[in-house]
Amino acid sequence: MKRKNPKYTHGFIDRFGKPRFYLRLPGRKRVPLPGLPWSPEFMAAREKALKEDWSAPIEIGANRTRAGTVNAVLVTYYQSSAFKEGLAENTRKNRRAILERFREEHGDKRIALLHRKALQTILNKKSAAAAKNWKKALRGFIDHCIALEMIETDPLLGIKLTKVRSTPHRRWTPADIAQYEKRHPPGTKARLALELILSTGQARCDVVRMGRQYVRDETLSMTRQKSGVPFDIPILPSLRRELDLQPQADCNLTFLVTEQGKPFTAAGFGNWFRDRCNEAGLPNCRAHGLRSAAATRLADYGATAHQLMAWFGWRTLSEAERYTQEANRKGLAASAGQLISGTGIGKPETQFAKKRS
Repeated sequence: MKRKNPKYTHGFIDRFGKPRFYLRLPGRKRVPLPGLPWSPEFMAAREKALKEDWSAPIEIGANRTRAGTVNAVLVTYYQSSAFKEGLAENTRKNRRAILERFREEHGDKRIALLHRKALQTILNKKSAAAAKNWKKALRGFIDHCIALEMIETDPLLGIKLTKVRSTPHRRWTPADIAQYEKRHPPGTKARLALELILSTGQARCDVVRMGRQYVRDETLSMTRQKSGVPFDIPILPSLRRELDLQPQADCNLTFLVTEQGKPFTAAGFGNWFRDRCNEAGLPNCRAHGLRSAAATRLADYGATAHQLMAWFGWRTLSEAERYTQEANRKGLAASAGQLISGTGIGKPETQFAKKRS
């Protein structure tokens, strides 16, 4: 009767007719074992291999890469804290997709030979928007290579990109909002979606996460998914009315759910909300444009740049100043109009006439 091999032992006869045996643990590299199964040298080597520290995870793709190549460095970059913890989930997904395309074409090349001219040639073949995204993805990867001293000079320095001429999202006007509200009355899911965006001013990836668990003492407290900036904003009366009109389900942790009763994804919600806009006769309106309308409304009411930063969870003052400066221009233009119409101090038309005479 043939004797059974020890557990996790894999054996075969090689092309020279020599028997070979390996220890193969699930998810681990195989370890060659000397001699024949159950022999003293075999069992001693097997015992030593079993006692080794297997807690360290195997780097994905490490056995298929050559040291010093783009492939090898990308493996370490994906495992770095800068990539895993320093980037939001969606950002990681998008940048990894770009870096994987870069790997497909240049994975076998040595990272030390990467230079500015090569990157410029690669980016020149992309559209302006794509080149910008590629540069962002490569920026983190190149910084990782520099930190490991695998590149002496930064190949991204001096890279020239075509300026992206993007068309901004159409900002909703008060007339647009009124038209949407006329089509989608209070108590509907479509109306709640409008109020959640307009009252909170948050991006769709945060709106789809909003639920009762984030509300304490009529204050909505969350952290922006993209930037990690916290925000604490009051539940406005218009939003409270809509929330009270919605059916209460203890199993739902989000205010907005799909027809199947599950939370929306950010992309799924964007497509669903676009259909609701189309139903209201607003084919050019999107969720992001409504967020811009929310910031404009607060600025027009006199909110300062720092108040807007706290409300919308923005990192930089420049993001908020766009809206406060626009509100200031409106106020200055209105003041100028009062002077010209004669409703301000003095009578400008008469004064101008006196100066000319």
